[in-house]
Amino acid sequence: MSNFWKTQDGYSPARVSINSPGEHHPASTIVIGLGNPILGDDGIGWRIAERVQELVADQPPYAHVVVECLSLGGLSLMEHLVGYERAILIDAISLRRAEPGTLYRFELNELPDLSAGHLTAAHDTSLQTALDVGRAMGATLPTEIQVIGVESVCLFDFSEELTPAVAAAVPEAVNIIIRLIEDGKKIPKPEELRS
Repeated sequence: MSNFWKTQDGYSPARVSINSPGEHHPASTIVIGLGNPILGDDGIGWRIAERVQELVADQPPYAHVVVECLSLGGLSLMEHLVGYERAILIDAISLRRAEPGTLYRFELNELPDLSAGHLTAAHDTSLQTALDVGRAMGATLPTEIQVIGVESVCLFDFSEELTPAVAAAVPEAVNIIIRLIEDGKKIPKPEELRS
């Protein structure tokens, strides 16, 4: 899957850096919206991350936070986590056990080590395996990785629009992420945050 980033003229291929941003600044937390903003509900991670960025940008209490939007998985995603203490990943998820727009919060190690959303990439490996490889090579990687998933259905439709139920989850997801940034593990951790 190609990497995209939003420009004034639409979406263009993202610039990919060999060095992780975490190696070059004092930020300790990275928030990453995953997905593809031109594939319907698959863009939910980006929408939430963009809103989080609006709230934390240039705010001194959030100087330790970096927010990115990526269309990566596996080893490439792992490289973006190098140098950070904490990571919050946001992605569309299709568990099909709740209504679209339902929010989930997982620790990465609670998820199965298989293809799940953008935590892995075609012709690559799962994020869990990529983290093991990175640590074996001496990379400094987050000890805490949380995943915020939004139950989604339209993941392969060419559209920049989210379905109404998924779009309605954005404000609550943003509030949860801000609380995670501020309070760490102090918020309750039910598997389903909203039904």
